[in-house]
Amino acid sequence: MKHLFKSATFWAILATDILLLVAAHLLAYAIRFEGGLANPDLIPWPLVLPWLIIFKILIFHWFGLYRGMWRYTGLTDLASIVKACLTASLLAMGGILIVNRFQEFSRSIFILDGLLTFLFISGHRVALRLYFQGAHQFLRRPPRLAAGRRKRLLVIGAGDAAEKLLREVRDNLALPYEVIGLLDDAPGKLGKRIHGSTVIGVIADLPEVAAETTAQEILIAIPSAASAQMARIVGICQASGLPFKTLPNLAELINHEVSIKAMREVSYRDLLGRPPVDLKIEQIDAVLTGRCVLVTGAGGSIGSELCRQILRFKPARLILLDAAEMNLYGIEMEILHEHTFVNYVTVLGKVQDQALLDHVFDHFKPTVVFHAAAYKHVPMVERNPWEAVVNNVLATRGLIDTSVRHEVERFILVSTDKAVRPTNVMGASKRLTEKIMQAYGGHNTRFMAVRFGNVLGSSGSVIPLFRRQIELGGPVTVTHPEMTRYFMSIEEAAQLILQAAAMGTGGEIFVLEMGSPVKIVQMARDLIRLCGKEPDTEIEITFVGLRPGEKLYEELITVGEGIVPTDHEKIMVLRAPAAAMQDLEEPLTRLTRLARDHDGQGIKALLQEMVPEYTPQAAAAIFPAARVRQTVAPQGLS
Repeated sequence: MKHLFKSATFWAILATDILLLVAAHLLAYAIRFEGGLANPDLIPWPLVLPWLIIFKILIFHWFGLYRGMWRYTGLTDLASIVKACLTASLLAMGGILIVNRFQEFSRSIFILDGLLTFLFISGHRVALRLYFQGAHQFLRRPPRLAAGRRKRLLVIGAGDAAEKLLREVRDNLALPYEVIGLLDDAPGKLGKRIHGSTVIGVIADLPEVAAETTAQEILIAIPSAASAQMARIVGICQASGLPFKTLPNLAELINHEVSIKAMREVSYRDLLGRPPVDLKIEQIDAVLTGRCVLVTGAGGSIGSELCRQILRFKPARLILLDAAEMNLYGIEMEILHEHTFVNYVTVLGKVQDQALLDHVFDHFKPTVVFHAAAYKHVPMVERNPWEAVVNNVLATRGLIDTSVRHEVERFILVSTDKAVRPTNVMGASKRLTEKIMQAYGGHNTRFMAVRFGNVLGSSGSVIPLFRRQIELGGPVTVTHPEMTRYFMSIEEAAQLILQAAAMGTGGEIFVLEMGSPVKIVQMARDLIRLCGKEPDTEIEITFVGLRPGEKLYEELITVGEGIVPTDHEKIMVLRAPAAAMQDLEEPLTRLTRLARDHDGQGIKALLQEMVPEYTPQAAAAIFPAARVRQTVAPQGLS
C-alpha cells in the first residue's frame, strides 16, 4: 500500500477522479435546475460536495479502483466501477434518508450524480486503454502485409474462438491472413458481423462460397466440435478442393488460449471428437504446485505430455528421467524455449539403475513421482519377454522401493487396459506391477495406478503406421475386420492422470472413461479420406491377421473387480484386495533368474502363476529355451 501512495500515476488518477466527481455533481445540479446551480430551498452544493467527494474516494479505494493498470481496462474493471458507484450512491442516499429524510435535498440530483459519476470515471479508464493500446500502439505497429502476400481465409464457425481469431488478425498486422467471411449453421448469426467480418452463409455452402470469394484457405474454428460434426465439416472442406486447417481442441489448448498461430492440419483425433476434460484445478494445485516432481519416461509420448501439463501448475522443480537421448533432448528444448521453464533437471539413464535412482532421490528429493517408463509394444515384448520383466516389473519394483525409502508423498503408475485379463506378456507385466504397487500399501507414500486404453499418435501406435502406408500408396494393413480398440488423445490422458493423482488416497487403480471402442478398419478408412484419398479404390485395405499377443477386443475392467465411480465423471476406481509383498518375493526372485537366462517360456509360465487371469498365447521365442545359455551372451541383448 505504501508503494501505491508513492506512485505518481496514483496521484494523477486520484486528482483526475476528484475533478470528474466535482463535474458530475455540478452537472447533476445543472440538469436538474435547467442550467442553474442554486436553489434557495436546498442546502447549497458547496457544503455537500467536499464530504461527498471524500466519501466516494474512500468507497473507490475500498473497491480497489486505484490498484488497476488502467491501460488494460476490461469488463472486470468496469464491473468494479459499477459496484463502487452504485454502493457510494446508495450509501449516501441512505445516510441522508436516515439523518433528515431528504429534507432540503433533491433525490434526483443524487441519482443523476451516480449515473454521471459512472460515465465519467469509466470513460476516463476506457480512454486510458484506448490511448495506450490504440494510438500509442499505432505509432509502433508494423505495416500490414500487402494484399498479394496475405491468404484469403474463410473461417468455419462464428463463436468465441472465431471472435478471438478475428481480433488477433485485426490487431496483428504482420499475420499473413485476410479473413473474407465466416460460415455458421446458427440461423441467428447469418448476416451478423464480428470485428468487420460477416457471416455469409451456412457450412454446407462452403464450396460455392469459396468459389465466389476466391478463398485460398479454410480454417475450422470450432475447438469443441463433436466427432460427427467434425467429420461432416471435413467432408465439406474436401469437396471445396481448398487446403483446410483447424484449431486445436480444448484438451490441447493447455490454457484454453485460442490463437491463429496454433492452427494445424486436421488429424484423426479431431474426428474422434472426445469432449474436453473438466479438471478440478484446486485439487491438482494442492499436489503439484511448489513441489519437486519426477517423471520417468519423460521423453515418451505420455511422459512428455505429462511434463507439459505439470508445468501448468508451477512445480518448484521438474525432473525428467529417460533412457532415450534424443527424446529427452526434445522435451528439454520444448520446456526451455516454448514454455520458458528453467527449474528442470534432465537425467539420462535407465530406471533399472538403482544407484542412479538413489543419487537422484538423495539430491533432489522429489515429492511426487509419475512412472511412465515401460516397454509397451505388444508383439516386440512378446518376442522378448525378459525385457518386460527387467524394464516393466523389476525396474518398477526398484523405483517403488526407492520412493518408499525417500518418503515420496505420491507415486503414480501409468498402466494400461492390456493389464485386464491379459493375453500377452506386456499386459501381464503391467498387471504384475499393479499388484506390486498395491502390495506396498501401508507406507507413508500414497501409491496409485491409472489404467487407460490406446493413445492417439503415441510412439508405436497404429496411426503413424497407417499414415506412412497411405503416403506410399497403400496397402493399409489391418489385422482383423472386427478388431476394436479404445482411444483417447495424449492431452486427455495426461490431464486425467494428473486428476487421478490428486484424487488418490492410496492403493487405488483408477480407470479412465474411454468412451466407445473404435473399429480399426473404420479408423483406417477415415484416415484415408482425411488424406484426400478413397479407401478400397485409391488405397487398398488388406487384413493380415492378429500379431503375437494381440486380441480382438480390449477391456478396461475384469468382472468382479469392484469398480466404483468417483466425483469426476471420466474417472472410475478399482479397490481390489492387495497381495502381501512377502508372498510376491519368492516368485519375483525366480522371475529375475528366468529373465537373466532369457527363458521366454519359463517367464510366461511364471507370469501365469503370479497373474492367474493371464492366458498366454503360443508363440515362438527368438531363442530356444534349451540353447539360450550356449548361443547368446547376456550383454548382447538390450
